[in-house]
Amino acid sequence: MEVVCAGDTIQSSGKPSGAAVDAQAGWLAPAFFDLQINGCGGRGFASANLTAEDVRYVVDACWRHGISAFLATLITNSFPTLAQGFRTLVKACDSEKGLAAAIPGFHLEGPYISPEDGPRGAHPRQHVRPPDWEEFCRLQDAAQGRIRLLTLAPEWEGAVSLINQAVKSGVVVALGHTAAGRDCIRAAIAAGARLSTHLGNGTHAMLPRHNNYIWEQLAADELWASVICDGHHLPPAVARCILRVKGAARTILTCDASSLAGSPPGRYQIWDQEFEVQPEGKIVLPGTEYLAGSWAFTDRCIGNAIRFADVALGDAVEMACARPRELLGLERCRLETGYPADLVLFDWQEQGDLTVRATMVGGVLHPVC
Repeated sequence: MEVVCAGDTIQSSGKPSGAAVDAQAGWLAPAFFDLQINGCGGRGFASANLTAEDVRYVVDACWRHGISAFLATLITNSFPTLAQGFRTLVKACDSEKGLAAAIPGFHLEGPYISPEDGPRGAHPRQHVRPPDWEEFCRLQDAAQGRIRLLTLAPEWEGAVSLINQAVKSGVVVALGHTAAGRDCIRAAIAAGARLSTHLGNGTHAMLPRHNNYIWEQLAADELWASVICDGHHLPPAVARCILRVKGAARTILTCDASSLAGSPPGRYQIWDQEFEVQPEGKIVLPGTEYLAGSWAFTDRCIGNAIRFADVALGDAVEMACARPRELLGLERCRLETGYPADLVLFDWQEQGDLTVRATMVGGVLHPVC
């Protein structure tokens, strides 16, 4: 197949013409879109010291992994830190067209999550707090209306009301880092919640075998599910079950890249907490099994999803590209004339890793050296 791009759109696609090519690989697809990128390389969006240079660094790293766009994710923190992070992101995106295209919105994960050990995950306990619509509106003001996804725990008093208000304002609401019971989950769905954030993670280590919040969300057809297939967050059998129940039409692959994604093994101090990057690419709170985001990026998660759940390559790519865009109401990318020139070129061996060779963003080619 040959795809010719002009400006920031696809001019034509079809059989090879024999003309010289700028880039080639075994496979071509619309570029990936990730709902949950917290940062990478020691740079996190939920940092009081975030700079425009940090934003550019993360975007460049994502492009090397086939991710043309993502939601910049800020997790539980103080109001000043969150507001400053959103303001810095807005300023960076407004100053550069490429950054604006790469970050079409933000994801606020917390601070309205469960304070319990387990469901809270690695989110700092001192900043977990009850839902506050007024505070959320102030954060949305700092973000200039660009918070497109909100993850919260619906068991808090006032959470269902906030879900209703957020949905009416155009924000997609997800359930995550929660210990909610069935009735609470059903009330949140009735109020407009549409997604389970990284289903199977941000949970207690031990749960009742039947009556628990994982089964309830898995059984709710109204809820889509994002899953982290980095090889550490979910055992292959669990990933396989979630993908089979939700199907390719309601599953979104996310890497949940931590601010330490791609960092060498060692211990790091971030958010006034210590984290450890283990040699096998696992990020944990030292001395515990609590994961703190992912070390990997979306391209690895696609390969793992194929291996773990026996899904087709096309379905795996759709879950990492078309599904998140559909959830957010964004234009779907296709390999057809007139569609955005946001593409990923990669090599892939059956049941093997996916290796990105180049990413095209807005018609600009970014080869992976």
